[in-house]
Amino acid sequence: MRNKLRETKFKSAIFLARDLFVAAAIFLWVGPAGATQPATVTGGGTGTFYADLDGDGEIDGSHFGFAVTRNPNGVVLGHFMCQMAGNRDFLGLKLMLVEGQVSNASFTPASVTFGGTATVNLANGTAFTELPFNVTVTASGPGLGTLQLTVIGAFDGVPGDTIPGDNNYSLPVETVVTGLISIE
Repeated sequence: MRNKLRETKFKSAIFLARDLFVAAAIFLWVGPAGATQPATVTGGGTGTFYADLDGDGEIDGSHFGFAVTRNPNGVVLGHFMCQMAGNRDFLGLKLMLVEGQVSNASFTPASVTFGGTATVNLANGTAFTELPFNVTVTASGPGLGTLQLTVIGAFDGVPGDTIPGDNNYSLPVETVVTGLISIE
């Protein structure tokens, strides 16, 4: 009787080990493909380029805020705002505001690239409307999160443009100073 009980416990342990092995194999095989992909990115705060892009003797940066969501049907909705204002003058302007609706996005667990059309207001009576833009962000807080803005088809070659001659205003990567960028 005692040997029979020992044999049953041994078989149970073998079956349990087999079942755990099979479950682990299925999880590793199906898990990443079946995992829920990120569908929301939000952020707000201030950033720095760690450089004086416009030659005025000050380190440049911006204030930013955005929220972008991709619904289960793949439709992307959101809003983006980036301004150089107040304590952050830029290109000799008291304000440079890029604000627009987000209509497309590409999500990964660590970064999101999104875009749409924006109005660029220079607060000197000049505003440009319906300008396409792209933004790439990485998730995290101060010193680690990043944001990179490109205004497409305008401002090519002005100070701060990292790729003169491409017909775009491609700002360098900006690092979060205060605030947070979150991808969920």
